[in-house]
Amino acid sequence: MSKLKLPKRNSCDSSPKQQRLVGWEKIKKTYPWKDNINYRVNPELYLVGKGEQGVLICEPYKSEILPYWRFKNPEIATKSSAKIFDLFSDYLSKEEFVGADMARKFLQMGYTRARRYNNHHSGRKYDKITGEELPRDSLDLIKSESARIFYEKWKAAEENSIYRILKLEWKKKYG
Repeated sequence: MSKLKLPKRNSCDSSPKQQRLVGWEKIKKTYPWKDNINYRVNPELYLVGKGEQGVLICEPYKSEILPYWRFKNPEIATKSSAKIFDLFSDYLSKEEFVGADMARKFLQMGYTRARRYNNHHSGRKYDKITGEELPRDSLDLIKSESARIFYEKWKAAEENSIYRILKLEWKKKYG
C-alpha cells in the first residue's frame, strides 16, 4: 500500500493551528465566556452553552475544580469524578447554579477526554499539517474504563432533579 503524499507546505502557509488562532481572534469578542469575569460575583453573565463550552475559562470555578480533574486510569478517574461530583453537590446545596454547571462540564470533559485517549493514544485526534482526523488506535481498556466512570457521574449530575430545576430557571431568566 503506497503512502499518501501530501503537498509540500510553503513556509509562508499557515498551519491548521495558526488558522484556528486567527479564527479565534475573529470571534473572541463575541464569545460569551470571558476570562476576566468573576462568575461567582457576576453569575448573571454566565451562559449554559452546549456541552463543555466555557469550562476552561469561567473563574473562580475553573480554579476550584480543575485541580481534581484526572482520568489517567480507573482508580484516579474514580477519585477525581467522585470529588468533582461532591463539588457539584456542594454547589447545588448553595443553589450556586454556575458552579454546579461547571462541575457537570468537567465530568463531561473527563468522559470526552478519556474517550479521546482511548481512541488516539497520543491524545492528538487531528494531523498537525493536514488537519485530517488520524486513524484510531487499538482500544485502550484503561482509558475506556476511565471514560465509563466519568460518564456515570456526568449522567448522574445531569439527571439530578435540583440541577434540572435550577438549569430551567436559569435559562428562563438569563437565556
